[in-house]
Amino acid sequence: MTTLSIQTDNTPLTVNFPAIVNMTQAQFIEFCQANQDLRIERTAQGKVIIMPPAFSDTGNRNFNIAVQLGIWAEQNGTGIGFDSSAGFTLPNGATRSPDASWLKLERWNALTAAEQASFAPICPDFVIELRSASDTLISLQTKMQEYIDNGASLGWLIDRKNRQVYIYRPDRDPEVLEQPEFVTGDPELPGFGLKMAKIW
Repeated sequence: MTTLSIQTDNTPLTVNFPAIVNMTQAQFIEFCQANQDLRIERTAQGKVIIMPPAFSDTGNRNFNIAVQLGIWAEQNGTGIGFDSSAGFTLPNGATRSPDASWLKLERWNALTAAEQASFAPICPDFVIELRSASDTLISLQTKMQEYIDNGASLGWLIDRKNRQVYIYRPDRDPEVLEQPEFVTGDPELPGFGLKMAKIW
């Protein structure tokens, strides 16, 4: 059975299609292409999550994150960055779209052109999630741990509401920064740092 979980202001709204078995990867891609105006993810268990568009202020802060990451990625040259519209198929089968992400160039180049032109079957090396008004902290913390469990070497969960940044790395408990002015990506992303003034 395919289950759609539609994110509302507070809780997901679930729609069940009992006559439909879990979508294959090809069917999920077809579903996403037929609904390009929607922000869609899928869990490792096959639940399809439809999220509302970001509010304008969140979209502006996502843009500021992407700009800072993009400038560093261009100067550094060892990888490529992605915005919030990019979807990735993680090793556990989930399809996720981080708010911003970065992938080492050699890992990206190891994918076929067809894989790159789809929801690439790879987990980014670095991911950022920015908590919006409709996101629960626990759901984002679970998602961040999923990225780490599937191969990310660094992840940042930015909680604007409480002005906290959670730093995720493999084999460590998350580190919590309280109201930081600057967050550094060293040593995983040497020289990258996020100025938080335009993010809060």
